Amino acid sequence: MKFLLTHVAAIIVLAGSALAQVPATGSQQKPSQHQPGTPGQADAAPLDAAPALLEKPDPAKEAAVRHLMDITQTNKMGENIAAAITNQVRQVMGRAIKPDQLTQFMDAFSQKLNASAPPSAVTDAVVPIYASHFSTEDIQGLIKFYESPLGRKVVSAMPQVTQESETAGIQIDQKAAMTVLRGMEDQYPELKQMLPPEGGAPGGANQPPAGAVPAPSLAPAPNRAPAPNPAPAPPQK
Repeated sequence: MKFLLTHVAAIIVLAGSALAQVPATGSQQKPSQHQPGTPGQADAAPLDAAPALLEKPDPAKEAAVRHLMDITQTNKMGENIAAAITNQVRQVMGRAIKPDQLTQFMDAFSQKLNASAPPSAVTDAVVPIYASHFSTEDIQGLIKFYESPLGRKVVSAMPQVTQESETAGIQIDQKAAMTVLRGMEDQYPELKQMLPPEGGAPGGANQPPAGAVPAPSLAPAPNRAPAPNPAPAPPQK
């Protein structure tokens, strides 16, 4: 059980690393880019690290930031980070406890997680981060852009653009990885037994022998967090 809990903790750290800079929406896409005003990607902080203490913005600026987060759907970040962590915990615990106990366990976990870290707490923590990087005039300019027809289109379309872009990149890298591995078979003969036959189709006659390692997949893991609307900053005038 100690090993299992350690594994769960590691999963949560990885989820935090992947989601540390990701604003969320309700769409089922993959996080990969930044929302306007979101800090750049950084290493995940330790689980017990205290959040940075930032000065609370004045009420007018705070209201403007919250409005920007609403129209860019960044205000759903907390919900989706919690969903990602919950899904990861479900995968781990599903291999450790009986199926008839899993639902009860996950219900209790979700309730306790929501009580300990409600989604609104994430929004509250993000507001001063926006305020520390953008002036009130900056925030108002961003609001004006994202309330325009083009801004609304960016918020709506970017999750699909991101998904399709990632898929294209994955396919290119996956093909390149297989080519590289096949080119190393003479130096590392064990690869010949690990890689599937060249040109073999899943489910076909050219399936690799039992115990062989399947082709390396760069596809995103299932149950990732619902994606953000990774809208870029408005174009310079």
